Amino acid sequence: MDPLPIQTIICFVCWSFWLFPVCASFGSRLLPDKPLSAGSTITSDDGTFTLGFFSPSSSGKKHYYIGIWYRNIPKDNVVWVANRAMPIADPSSATLAFTNGSKLALSDTNGQLLWMTNISAARNSSSEATGGEATLDNNGNFILRSSQGIILWQSFDYPTDTLLPGMNLRVTQNMHALQRLISWRSPQDPSPGSFSYGADPDEFRQCIIWKGSTPYRRSSVSNNNLVAGQYVESIKSTIYYTLQNIDDEVYISFGLPVPSVSLVLIKMDYSGKIKTRVWNSTMSKWTDLGSEPNQECNKFGYCGPFGYCDNTQAIVKCKCLDGFEPNNKQNWTAHRFSQGCHRTEALRCDEGDVFLNLPRMKVPDQFLHIKNRSLDECIAECTSNCSCTAYAYTNMSTKVINGDQTRCLLWIGDLIDTEKFNGEGENLYIRVNELSGTLYCFCSDSVSLLALVDIASILWVQWSSSNTPLSVIYNASTRLKLVQLKILN
Repeated sequence: MDPLPIQTIICFVCWSFWLFPVCASFGSRLLPDKPLSAGSTITSDDGTFTLGFFSPSSSGKKHYYIGIWYRNIPKDNVVWVANRAMPIADPSSATLAFTNGSKLALSDTNGQLLWMTNISAARNSSSEATGGEATLDNNGNFILRSSQGIILWQSFDYPTDTLLPGMNLRVTQNMHALQRLISWRSPQDPSPGSFSYGADPDEFRQCIIWKGSTPYRRSSVSNNNLVAGQYVESIKSTIYYTLQNIDDEVYISFGLPVPSVSLVLIKMDYSGKIKTRVWNSTMSKWTDLGSEPNQECNKFGYCGPFGYCDNTQAIVKCKCLDGFEPNNKQNWTAHRFSQGCHRTEALRCDEGDVFLNLPRMKVPDQFLHIKNRSLDECIAECTSNCSCTAYAYTNMSTKVINGDQTRCLLWIGDLIDTEKFNGEGENLYIRVNELSGTLYCFCSDSVSLLALVDIASILWVQWSSSNTPLSVIYNASTRLKLVQLKILN
């Protein structure tokens, strides 16, 4: 008996393995007269990405999907899935093909439509929408173009759980809906899971991990900087995070100065963590460069109203803001923090109130953003409202989105979801009664040099005896500087 051809042997191996059948490749293009079926794939020109049918399950009842994955990574390699909510039971009966118009459709032999590209009616009916091809680019973007080269649809506009370098995630909703990364249900099930990641619908300057419709983890508030960089020692490169305005919408993205340096992605994991991951080719596994939340204390609102998560200690834990104490000390001692804290002294809404500066903070949620204000104007906005409990101010020297060079944030009522960091964060000025257990020295800007020397001596004695950092706070109504002589408990 003649030996089987090598192509036949390879196909037998593919179909017996079932995970990623890669028996035939169409190059990087899908054409109208060549539908994609099980056992066929499309591969980007540089060989980084592959698109085709796959099953994430290695045992039991299998479901199949059209997806994009890293071609040379053996596991955890899927970055995009088309038919997340409509899996294929029998891949041999399904094809991905052009419709009579310009769309791509995934259907089975019974005529059931499992997935279709979403193209606007106006664009779909135009003369530019005829013919064309679909290509898998080297960056992992699957693009449907008309015969005139017009982009009709692209997978980057419909993310699943992964953000790739150069991929934009829309964080405003002026003309279009917000975009979110939505987790898989489990490692073997790419259907939409419980967790999603994207911008706060009410404030694009902060991103949120959602568990269903409930906030699960909130980021720090952005300063609107167009570009921020983070050098990563393990990959000997800088990851750049970008905020950009495109056609009246704001997008966030990230990338590397040299794309081929490392395979890096941001993933909304099924466990509820947003992870920045890099492929370690030496160890043949993904390494997490960052993962949030990494402590129970970091979860949204975990420490309750007027409580904060202190990340500066060896044991990360909840504390009450200065001038506050636990609402229920028994629960607080038992690490049940949801009831939060209350003031030790009530506010007076007159010159008896002062603003205590808390440095290196993640500012609370539910703020009011007041645009184009000076520092004095920002303070006055809070001082004039007896319900204003805190403010934060940033004067940004770099170019920012929407042209606003300042950022004045005000809080009315409870302060929720606050954290203290080691080497980052910003100043948060919280309103307290000046009698909240602290002695202050009132110093005007014109105070004499001799008086300043005397004050400095007092502060040095106080600091050296207590070894406690000092804070500077302001009385907004008198514009007198108050130097804290004794730290609040």
